[in-house]
Amino acid sequence: MTHGTTVWQANRSGGLTGAEALIETSLAARVDVCFANPGTTEMPLVAALDSVPGIRAVLGLFEGVCTGAADGYARVTGRPAMTLLHLGPGFANGIANLHNARRANSPVFNVIGDHASWHLVHDAPLTSDIISLASPVSGWLGTAASGADLARMTARAVTAARTAPGCGATLIAPADFQQEVLTAPVDVELPDTGQRREVAAEIIDPIAKRLRAGERAVFLLGGAALSERGQRAAARIAAATGAVLYSETFPAAAERGGGLPDLDRLPYFPEKAIEALSGAQLVVLASALEPVSYFGYEGVPSLLAPPGTVEVLSTPEEDGALALEVLADTLGAPRTTPRPQPCDEGLPDGALTPQAVGRIVSGLLPEHAIVSVEGGTCGYPFFTQSSGAARHTALTNTGGAIGQGLPAALGAAIAAPDRKVVALQSDGSAQYTIQSLWTMAREQLPVVTLIASNRAYNVLRTELGRHGQSRPGPNATALTSLDGPAFDWPALARGYGVPGIRVETGEALRRELGRALAADGPQLIEMAL
Repeated sequence: MTHGTTVWQANRSGGLTGAEALIETSLAARVDVCFANPGTTEMPLVAALDSVPGIRAVLGLFEGVCTGAADGYARVTGRPAMTLLHLGPGFANGIANLHNARRANSPVFNVIGDHASWHLVHDAPLTSDIISLASPVSGWLGTAASGADLARMTARAVTAARTAPGCGATLIAPADFQQEVLTAPVDVELPDTGQRREVAAEIIDPIAKRLRAGERAVFLLGGAALSERGQRAAARIAAATGAVLYSETFPAAAERGGGLPDLDRLPYFPEKAIEALSGAQLVVLASALEPVSYFGYEGVPSLLAPPGTVEVLSTPEEDGALALEVLADTLGAPRTTPRPQPCDEGLPDGALTPQAVGRIVSGLLPEHAIVSVEGGTCGYPFFTQSSGAARHTALTNTGGAIGQGLPAALGAAIAAPDRKVVALQSDGSAQYTIQSLWTMAREQLPVVTLIASNRAYNVLRTELGRHGQSRPGPNATALTSLDGPAFDWPALARGYGVPGIRVETGEALRRELGRALAADGPQLIEMAL
């Protein structure tokens, strides 16, 4: 249900401006953080953030930092953050991480300033087709036609963003309507809580029947199914039927550790994923999409599950956790008491390897931490090891657009100020949005950034091998190398106001990670591999 409200305040001398109406409506819709990289056409909105207090304004030095931070915030809270971006070119700088947010079904509310409506006809240098730019990453898109429209369309945008499974909503705000003074109250319809739909019995019962018949099953979990409730229900099903459990390859947010199932990600490379699913007679999708190869390879199927095996238990907009619970109850699966699976005693010493990093980070992770993972070098070993870690939440790069890890960690830290945040990041991808470090320092966010420093685009070298280039030539080598000159990560971090240090051994990583986790503000550790 929705309910009407007004953004008009009678005690305001002279009335509200359109910009102030937008901010007041955002607050009424429980949007209280704005990640901003504003320009000239957003100055009325910048001023409104002061005249209408209540929204935390966070400056990002690059638009991709703002959109990635809004994505991270939304994944942790389930609520939209606002981004404030400058015209089409500014929005375009943020599109890559809005692509990731779209793949994560993250509710994000984008506000884009535009030229004054009467100025557009003159095709000024920064005029662009904002609608065409925004459409591919926006589940809802609108352009305000008046100051009052800014209030009404803000409510519509936030409602759309929060409608399950969640999406990006983009409002274009012409500068003249931001400045327009409203002369009458404006009624708006505020969003409801965005509850997910329940799954019907006629979907659950046939799957239960096949499981009772003893069919070999694999469950692929995503979205709400990767919550604690979903995983516990899936573990009951696995115990009762012998089903194998996987997380989707790049989950938006997955609860991990603290006695939850030892749930690994479906392998990234298609041959490995096909092998993992090859024995299945039934592949059950619980709020996950059918697995598909990230790229097309000659002679390798694009769809990874055996033909005819896929059944949908719940879609991303449905309550996957509840569907799993109902399925477990339908099967009569007994309830079990979770038992933590501690990481191996004795964390590794000596030269750092990806596996050693995974074990050390998992072993030292504090309770209820958030880990933003980007990059396969240490990301996969960590995820595998982290089933035995303390309870935490893992965020991964859902859409594959590089530069998501650091901004998502930033947004997560603002979303959950009482939780430690670790950004487990590869050196190449970290450079895409390295400006995130400055915002972390400015906001004094407790983010520990761990850089896996192998000075190469390793995944591209692997792909060269897949294309028959086992011995790359000089150009291919140069285009996949991050050496000559090598990044000086501690110096880069200090330049942005973040303390940084380089480590080369397990002993040093254990010492410095323990120190960094105990610190109040952001820290960076370069891990030389």
